[in-house]
Amino acid sequence: MMPPGPAAGATLDAALAHKTATLERRLTRLGSVIVAYSGGIDSALLATVAHRVLGARMLAVTGESPSYPAHHRMLATTVAARVGFAHEFVATDELSRPGYRANPVDRCYHCKHELYGRLTALARARGFAGVADGTNADDRADVRPGRRAAREFGVVSPLDEADLTKAEIRALAREAGLPTWDEPASACLSSRVPHGTPIDPDDLARIDRAEAILRDLGFRICRVRHHGDLARLELGRDEIARAAVSPLRDAIAERLREVGYLHVTLDLRGYRLGGREAPIPLRPV
Repeated sequence: MMPPGPAAGATLDAALAHKTATLERRLTRLGSVIVAYSGGIDSALLATVAHRVLGARMLAVTGESPSYPAHHRMLATTVAARVGFAHEFVATDELSRPGYRANPVDRCYHCKHELYGRLTALARARGFAGVADGTNADDRADVRPGRRAAREFGVVSPLDEADLTKAEIRALAREAGLPTWDEPASACLSSRVPHGTPIDPDDLARIDRAEAILRDLGFRICRVRHHGDLARLELGRDEIARAAVSPLRDAIAERLREVGYLHVTLDLRGYRLGGREAPIPLRPV
């Protein structure tokens, strides 16, 4: 059964209620839509509201490839089942694109070009009016090469158009009863690899397993930044101290060694958006 929508709650302030109404009107004007659905909170809320407004004229589609974390897949299927909206997976092949495999600073453009190409083709084949993504108002301040691909394929961003911020999206998701309303933001596995280091499917699988281990050990915010045989861990700042104390420290090192990391370091700066870094060049002695 679908949880009650934001309009059913009495706790939303007037400004947020106005933005919600703007979002609903935008979706109504679309008439039908495929939502690019990663399982993150932005696309989850968009899919939930689109389902409420459009019903069967909305389909959530998730692009699946070696760069898509298993944890995201679980979140995506959990929310779709909880809300009751139609959801499908489509295989994407961004790893076959040289511009993606080389991992340049605009790698996300090549990924989104692959995804949106497949979604717009699916929309045409199924009779949907277009494709919408979960870009929000806060994203305007970020450097996002994938937005260029969205423009090229005519992908719309209803959350951004309604001027909804990340905090407001979380509030609406909580009001709607989404179990992932406070789930930490996360990007694809390739974002853990420094720019300029080629993307390799085996490395992505190792990163995915390593992050699953950290969640299994109780860490909520965690990134495994991949530097060959070295894993640089970024954790929530309130979790760093716990990771540095035995026996948990030893358990982390041992379990990550089992998946192929010979060295494990803890980044004392903690998790930060875009925390991947280029390899530090060695100075001549």
